[in-house]
Amino acid sequence: MRFFFKAQPPAFQMIFLLEIWERFGFYTVQGILTLYFIRALAFSDVRAYYTFGAFSALVFGMTALGGYLGDNILGPKRSIVLGLIILALGYLGLTLADSNNLFWALSLICVGSGIFKANPSNLLSKCYEHQDPRLHSGFTLYYMAVNLGSLVALLVGPAVALQFGYAYAYLLSFVGICLGLGNYLFQYRLIADINNAADMRSVSGGVWCSVIMGVLLLTMGAHYLLQHVLDTSILLLLVTILILGIYVRFGFNEVRAVQIRMGVALILMGEAIGFFILYQQMPTSLTLFAVHNVRATLWGFSFDPQSFQSLNPFWIILFSPLLAEFYTRIQKKKVNFATPYKFAAGMLCCGLSFFILYFARYFHDELGFVSAWWLVASYSLQSLGELLVSALGVAMVAELVPASMTGFVMGMWFLTSAIAGILGAVVASFTALPPHLESGEASLMIYTGIFAQIGMITLLMGLMMTLFARRLSGYFRENSCV
Repeated sequence: MRFFFKAQPPAFQMIFLLEIWERFGFYTVQGILTLYFIRALAFSDVRAYYTFGAFSALVFGMTALGGYLGDNILGPKRSIVLGLIILALGYLGLTLADSNNLFWALSLICVGSGIFKANPSNLLSKCYEHQDPRLHSGFTLYYMAVNLGSLVALLVGPAVALQFGYAYAYLLSFVGICLGLGNYLFQYRLIADINNAADMRSVSGGVWCSVIMGVLLLTMGAHYLLQHVLDTSILLLLVTILILGIYVRFGFNEVRAVQIRMGVALILMGEAIGFFILYQQMPTSLTLFAVHNVRATLWGFSFDPQSFQSLNPFWIILFSPLLAEFYTRIQKKKVNFATPYKFAAGMLCCGLSFFILYFARYFHDELGFVSAWWLVASYSLQSLGELLVSALGVAMVAELVPASMTGFVMGMWFLTSAIAGILGAVVASFTALPPHLESGEASLMIYTGIFAQIGMITLLMGLMMTLFARRLSGYFRENSCV
C-alpha cells in the first residue's frame, strides 16, 4: 500500500484515512437501512425503497451547501470538523432511537454528511498542481479509501445487526466517526498549510451562530422531507434548477475556454446521473433480490444476504491500484484515454452487470434460488464501471472548473447522486414483489426481467456516450483540459 502512496502529496494519506473512517460509519447505516425499514418498521418494499431514496437524495443534495460553506464561509477544514460532529450526534441518536424519533437521527446524518462530503475531496484537489499527472491516479486511490471503509462496514454491520440487534450496529457508526475525527486532529499538521481564502479568515461568533441556526433549520426540514417523499422530489427539482442557474451565472463571467470546460463538465454530470441510478440498486433492489433468490454462500461460508453489498467495495479495492497504475503507464506513453471515454466505458460495464443477471433465471434450484456467483460477476462489472465514472467525478471537477468554485461544483457533482436517489427508488419500485408472494421462481422471474431491461437501456446509453465521447474529448484537447 505504501508503494501506491509514495508518489502522492504528503497530505494524501491523512485524507485517505479520514475518508475510511467516515465511510465506515455511513455504510454501516446504509447497508442495513432498507431491510431495517422492512423488518423492524414493517414498511412495504416500495415504501422502504422510496424512504431510502429520500434519505440518499438529502444526503447528497445537501452536499452543495457543504461545498459552499467550505468555499466561502468556514473553509474546507472547519467544515470537515463540523460535519463529523453532526454525524456523530446522528449516529448516536440512531443508536438510541425508536420508531418515534428515528427520523430525527436520520435527519442529522443527512445534514452532517452534506456538510462533510464535498470538503475532503476539495481539500485533496488543492494538494495537486494544475495539470498534475498524478491527479487521476490520486483520486482513484482516494476512491479506494471510500471502499475500504465500506467493505468492513458492509461485512460487519449486517452481522452485528443480526447477532446483537440494529442498535449495536449503529453504535459502530458512532465509534467510526469518533475515530475519524481523532485521526483528523492528530494528523492536522499535514494539511495545516493547505488553505483557501475562507480557511485564512477568522470566523466570528455571529457567523458561527448563523451556521448553527442553519444546521437546526436544515435538520427540521430533513425530518419532514424524509417522511414526505413527493415533497422531497419537488424540492430537489427546484434546488437543481437553482444550482444550474448559479452555475450558468458563474459561466457568464468566465472566458470562452473556461465556459467550454464548464459545459463539458455539465454534460458529464448529466451522464453520471444514469450511473448513480444503477448504483442506487445495490442497497435496494439488488439487496432484496439477494434476500429472496440468491444462496448466500461462498466457498462453504454462509452470511447475511445484505453483505453481498460488500462485493462492491471488494472489487473497488482490487481494481483501484491496478487502474491507477494503468493511468500512470498510459500517461507516460502519452496515450489519451480522455474522461468522456472513461465515462462511456463505465456505463457499458454497468449495463453488462445488470444484463447478465437475466440469465440467472435459467440456472435456479427447485426453490428458485441461484448461485452467489451471479452477484459476484455482476458486482465486479458494476464496480469497474464505478471506478470509471464515480471515482473520476471529483477529479473531473478539479480538472475542468475554476479553482474559485471547486467546492460548489463538487457539491453540484454530488447533486447528481441526489437526483439519482429519487430516480433510483422509482427504478427499484418496479422490482417490488406483490404482497404475500413468497420467495421462489416467481420472484426470480420478476427480478431478472427488470434487471434485463435496466441492462439493455444502460448499454444503449453507453453506446450513445461512446459516439459523443470523441467530440467531447476534442473540447478537452482544444482547451488544454488533459
